[in-house]
Amino acid sequence: MPADVAITGLGLITPAGHTLEENWAALCRGRSLAARDPELVGLPVDFSCQVTGLDAAAGLGPPLARRVGRFIQFALLAARRAVTDAGLPTDVGLGERVGVVLGVGSNCLSTYITEFGHLGADRPVRVSPLALPRSVPSMAAGEVALDLGAQGPNFTTASACASGATAIGVARDLLRSGTCDIVLAGGSESGRSRMTATCFTRMRALSPRRDEPELASRPFDAARDGFVLGEGAAVLVLERAADARARQAEVLALLRGYGAGSDAYHPVAPHPQGDGAVRAIVAALRDAGCSPHDIGHVQAHGTSTPLGDQAEAAALARVFGDTTPPVTASKGVIGHSLGAAGAIQAAYTVLALRHGTVPPTANFQQQDGKHMLDIVAGPPRPVTTNTAVSCAFGFGGQNAVLLLSST
Repeated sequence: MPADVAITGLGLITPAGHTLEENWAALCRGRSLAARDPELVGLPVDFSCQVTGLDAAAGLGPPLARRVGRFIQFALLAARRAVTDAGLPTDVGLGERVGVVLGVGSNCLSTYITEFGHLGADRPVRVSPLALPRSVPSMAAGEVALDLGAQGPNFTTASACASGATAIGVARDLLRSGTCDIVLAGGSESGRSRMTATCFTRMRALSPRRDEPELASRPFDAARDGFVLGEGAAVLVLERAADARARQAEVLALLRGYGAGSDAYHPVAPHPQGDGAVRAIVAALRDAGCSPHDIGHVQAHGTSTPLGDQAEAAALARVFGDTTPPVTASKGVIGHSLGAAGAIQAAYTVLALRHGTVPPTANFQQQDGKHMLDIVAGPPRPVTTNTAVSCAFGFGGQNAVLLLSST
């Protein structure tokens, strides 16, 4: 078997909070954080799950906070927290053996809307020279590397809503190949722009529950009618387990398997039977040398869309049979952070393994369809098996699955 990869640091910036403790407490409460969004006033869908209480200028310094877009601010703050959590030095550069791989599904459309407004009004001199570096997806990883002095491989993965999980899988490969000794991996996204909300609304992908936004995100529930936009970032510090133990770092969890598979079916709709998802889950199991019976719980992609949840339920039933492990979906609480979702879910899976507890799925009451999953709802549920999978699926039929275990 290839060398084990250890997770030694976590950093989270989400609607649930800015610390690991805040995120875990919110997940265990199992209540949606969706609310009216001042950025979306006047639109048919005017609510989201927002990161609140974040003072980027105080955390990063005013010059850096002004220079970068919101999704980059999230990535920088999460990366700093992850490096500190891992016990790595922050006063000197991390060096040429440390890489950065971050998943970003799109760019900062809010920035582009402002700048296109200047261009459309025939005022090109008003377009900011920072418009591109503030908004292109690759700058999240680039700014993190600049901030922390990480001189190894540096790039962005873009596989729609699987981007963050893909980044972690690719980072694992950099460690296994010997290319890097440490990789900061994860994802960041702020999808709360008026254009993003309008596009998803036109596609009928967002829940229209304007009168009760706190009930809109309801993964796997029979009354689901679309997802809720979210935002945030998660960064994980990955290193070979032997190296982590040699420097006496605390190993939070092991990344034992990664699998990917394409639906090759439709631009935006998932395969009805979850073919690509099945391939990704089976590949992750095979990579880790595990069987379906070894899995203690599933952190589902669980977007709360009618087709997406149905396809995922079909995929899980095909892999695990009639008795699936407990399933939870964090998007019920924090909404859908798009390209960051897979990384945030991976971090939440690490927290669940460390606490021996599966948090509930918000707003879940009853299932529909022929595939009945064991959805965790109500109070958190204790589990004894120390292995879990975290699923991330995106437009274009792009599927990525991570298999993690406690130490």
